[in-house]
Amino acid sequence: MQYVTADDGLRLAYDDQGSGPALLCLPGLTRNMADFEPVVAHFAHRARIIRMDFRGRGASDHDPDFHNYTVLREGADVLNLLDHLGLDRAAILGTSRGGLVAMTLAGAHADRLAGVCFNDIGPVVEAEGLSCIMGYLGQPPVDADFDTALRNLPRRMAARFPDVPQTTWAAHIRRVWQVGEDSHLSLRYDPKLRNAVEAQMKASDPQRPPDLWPLFAALGGLPVALIRGENSDLLSSDTAAKMQAMRPDMIFAIVPNRGHVPFLDEPESLSVISRFLDRLT
Repeated sequence: MQYVTADDGLRLAYDDQGSGPALLCLPGLTRNMADFEPVVAHFAHRARIIRMDFRGRGASDHDPDFHNYTVLREGADVLNLLDHLGLDRAAILGTSRGGLVAMTLAGAHADRLAGVCFNDIGPVVEAEGLSCIMGYLGQPPVDADFDTALRNLPRRMAARFPDVPQTTWAAHIRRVWQVGEDSHLSLRYDPKLRNAVEAQMKASDPQRPPDLWPLFAALGGLPVALIRGENSDLLSSDTAAKMQAMRPDMIFAIVPNRGHVPFLDEPESLSVISRFLDRLT
């Protein structure tokens, strides 16, 4: 674990392993760099895998002002990290929120990007998926301890994540939540992240959501890839099809029996990432 100080003084955690073209891994809204352990395991021999915890998540400092938990501020943090590492450009593997940050950077700093691989996210965020996220965002874990979660989580997630091995669920629980010495589960992110999202939703017009398609179009000329969970409620098949139509060269795969988001250990996910890396070298 290493740290970089953002331009506003907040300490941000990152991990830097492997050699080859730089692949910066950006996690989802409540997630952290641990989600990308399969990427390190499979590709550190082919790429420089840089994993980052956004502010308020994982091992990064919590921001004393929750209003700073925004995609724009997180994009600035990414640029701070690239500058700290002396990297003019990097490719991004962005899961959910991480993909939104990547598109934001494409709009204003495309020169810093070498390509983007999206994990179950696109220019349209479906209301159903956002509602599901708001159902748990900032709330304590439903299950009090690791063993209870390992029994109950597969059942609760069965509709969108059937046939997931128990070992995968065990790894997922340890990545998503903090597991104490007594196996007690707690959040690995600042619960005030909910306040930030609620404030942003209140300030926006639900009838006129932001048009992110120009940001996706700004990736023209760069390698682009997309992983979509077959059962995703955040990235629709229609949005994925429109992305393909705009970028016929986009590497794309649907991961069966996965919702939002794929674990990135699936053969389909690994194949997309592998082909994406081929285009970076």
